[in-house]
Amino acid sequence: MFEASGILFIYVETPLHAGTGRGLSGVDLPIQRERVTGYPIVQASSLKGRLRAEARKRLPDKELEALFGPDTERASEHAGALSPGDAKLLLFPVRSLGGVFAWTTSCDVLARFRRDAAIAGLSIPWQVPSEPAPGEALVSGEDLLVGDRVVLEEFTFSPRQENEVAEIGRWLANHALPKGDQYRYWKEALPRRLAVLHKDVFRDFALFSTEVVTRVRLEPERKTVAEGALWTEEYLPVDTLLYAPLMATPTRAPECRLSGKQVLEKVLNSKLTHTVLGGDETVGRGMVALRLVQGEGGAV
Repeated sequence: MFEASGILFIYVETPLHAGTGRGLSGVDLPIQRERVTGYPIVQASSLKGRLRAEARKRLPDKELEALFGPDTERASEHAGALSPGDAKLLLFPVRSLGGVFAWTTSCDVLARFRRDAAIAGLSIPWQVPSEPAPGEALVSGEDLLVGDRVVLEEFTFSPRQENEVAEIGRWLANHALPKGDQYRYWKEALPRRLAVLHKDVFRDFALFSTEVVTRVRLEPERKTVAEGALWTEEYLPVDTLLYAPLMATPTRAPECRLSGKQVLEKVLNSKLTHTVLGGDETVGRGMVALRLVQGEGGAV
């Protein structure tokens, strides 16, 4: 049984490629997605591996193994105490004719977040608004308006002012966006640029509005494309917001006894604010900002 829990918010600061290997579609290297919804994710194994790599720099070996488990050759000795879930999509940025871009979401995504937050022990003060029609966008201000319309990519929507949208935006700005004065502008912008879309419309944006980049490998002497070395990669765009449940049990290592709450506090006290997820680290991809919000409840 998990003794402590929280939500790890992940804010994408450079395009993020958490890949699946070769794809069967028009993109050679697609990103990870949920099988049923098609929403982008970062699988828990990728996230746990990255957290372990960062913890290796900050924790002594005994604590590292207690939190994440022994190395592969000794994996049968005991399990780790820290259990992250998949990082799921919460806000997806979409190009907007007004306001440069909108953070988009849907009632479907917001309801799933509330469900996951409840499991993690977080008290969410806002309610999911009523579902907009396919041609509507729920907004809280005029930042996204062009005349009497909201224009996202090449699609137009009728705006519907809803107080709940501003409430959701303010809560996410204060609890999910990274801390620091450099994020003040974005925290003020989020409530004004948040748009809640119909679930099918949001799904289509999440499926078809990611970044697809063509890459090549050159012959070093001739500076021409090497034979067969041209491919496309898919990325989550900058300013995407993901979240992952983070659960903790008491440690099982005999030489390091910690409660579930102490395990989670080890993560909190590590002051880990940024890391790199996914591939293409050497070309500056995958930089993310992290913020862990601890749950208020007891055992899960």
